[in-house]
Amino acid sequence: MDTDIFSFRRNEIGISRDAFACALGYSPDSMPAPLVEAIDDVLENGDALCRIEGGYKIIGSLRFDHKSYSVLVDSQSFNVKKVVFQQMRKVESIALFACTAGNEIIDRSRELMKEGELLKGYVYDVFGSLVVEEAMDRVQNTLASKMQEEGLKITNRYSPGYCGWDVSEQKKLFSLLPKNFCGIELTDSCLMNPIKSVSGIIGIGGSVKFNEYTCNLCDEEDCLYRNLRHKTASSS
Repeated sequence: MDTDIFSFRRNEIGISRDAFACALGYSPDSMPAPLVEAIDDVLENGDALCRIEGGYKIIGSLRFDHKSYSVLVDSQSFNVKKVVFQQMRKVESIALFACTAGNEIIDRSRELMKEGELLKGYVYDVFGSLVVEEAMDRVQNTLASKMQEEGLKITNRYSPGYCGWDVSEQKKLFSLLPKNFCGIELTDSCLMNPIKSVSGIIGIGGSVKFNEYTCNLCDEEDCLYRNLRHKTASSS
């Protein structure tokens, strides 16, 4: 079982004003001036607030239950539901992943909101979401390159809480990762701390497929990243 952990600086991640525009549903030249000002503030000052860390653990002991749409990974059975199961049914091993942007970004967001700077606080919150997703893209790309050297491919990443997969299964996922993996802990309600964190699974195998755009598979309507992914896919 391979475990790899990576740390990043914010300037390695490459968040831009255009990325904010896409995530917020604007074209880059249509954002109102106060929003542009808030975004420029976080792009100038956000570096010092980032504590970005992410990684994965590869497990090859798998079994599949086609009736219940469950995947048995090592000692844990994940009821990933139909959508995710269909993407995983040909995998030979699974990478459990987690990634975080740290606590300081959301702390700054909350401070600004308490001070009445609601727009700027919201932009810092969005910044945290963009940072952790872009960092996880880098982790995933590293995994893809490593697997390619072995003649293997990877699937997209899938997380508890989406596509019908119950968020409570975070507990099972983190039970298979080293304790305090990437500095992330779970609350009693299965939310991650730091809040700006992601976790889930990536399938690995010789016959699996990576889809450039998978938001059509997910029923999550209030997703910032849906806008970013959709516009990126449309422009490519």
